[in-house]
Amino acid sequence: MNSLKLPNERTMPVLGLGTWDLRGDACFKAVEMALRLGYRHVDTAEMYGNEAEIGKALARSGVPREELFITTKVWTNHHQAGDFKNAAEDSLKRLGLSHVDLLLIHWPNPAVPLAETIGALNQCAKEGKALSIGVSNFSAAQMKESVSLSSVPLACNQIPYSLPENRDGELAYARSKGMTVCAYSPVGRGAFLNRKELIEVGKKHGKTPGQVALKWLIRQEGLAAIPKAAGEKHLRENLELFDFDLDPADLKLLTGLQG
Repeated sequence: MNSLKLPNERTMPVLGLGTWDLRGDACFKAVEMALRLGYRHVDTAEMYGNEAEIGKALARSGVPREELFITTKVWTNHHQAGDFKNAAEDSLKRLGLSHVDLLLIHWPNPAVPLAETIGALNQCAKEGKALSIGVSNFSAAQMKESVSLSSVPLACNQIPYSLPENRDGELAYARSKGMTVCAYSPVGRGAFLNRKELIEVGKKHGKTPGQVALKWLIRQEGLAAIPKAAGEKHLRENLELFDFDLDPADLKLLTGLQG
């Protein structure tokens, strides 16, 4: 699977599994199946309440740890320095891991100085609890402030991003700093998949509108995507993005859908 190079020379698979709103046995089964099908990038968060189930699936999978890319995120109620470190350690315990590949600040918390939270995030990296660090749901201005405060290079901003959305500000700033952007809700919760342009391009390539929308995302410079899927059909479909490409006519048609 294609990967993106992070600022510290590590890599992130361009396609991962989003697990927001997957809970309990349904989460365990989805992650277990995804790993069996070939997914190696799994995204979770303290707030999702599913790290233990994901940890169980990782342990059962038999996939070597060095082949996996696991992301988790610290929620806003743990942004003070001591709380942040404890929350990250608790996430690791639930996941059954000694480190995650990417640790993110889940949202900005204006009640806590960003310098304090970034400092705690840096400490997690320096102690080996996270191989790479970053932020989630930060604007371009907040990204800029975070970079200025961090002694460890920030690798990623995870944001909602799909074909109808314009995130030029975040994308431009990330690229200027060698950061990746990881798109969650990359098919916009499915709301725009009935657009005739997507259907037309999909028919041309023998692909679904969702596959076209995901391909549009991951072919961009510095972009990864983490679509959520629970059933085998959609898990397989989301993996089948690497045997076709979008030509200039496709891209012109699809770009017209952007807001």
